[in-house]
Amino acid sequence: MLEGYNDVMTIEELAEALMIGRNYAYRLCRDGSISAFHIGTKWRIPKIAVQDFIYSKAQRNLNGKK
Repeated sequence: MLEGYNDVMTIEELAEALMIGRNYAYRLCRDGSISAFHIGTKWRIPKIAVQDFIYSKAQRNLNGKK
C-alpha cells in the first residue's frame, strides 16, 4: 500500500493517495485524524500515519461503526 510514495508525504500526495480533495486533506491533518507536522509553512505527513488512518477506518467499518 502506498508504495509509490516517499516515507514523508505532502498534502497533495495525501489527497491523491486517499482520492480526496486538498481541503479535506488539510482538515484531516488539522483535526489530528492523521498525524502530521509543519516544516515552515508546509504540512508533512508520515506515510505510516496515512496507513494507520486507512487501517483504523477499515477496522471501524468492519466493526459496524462509522
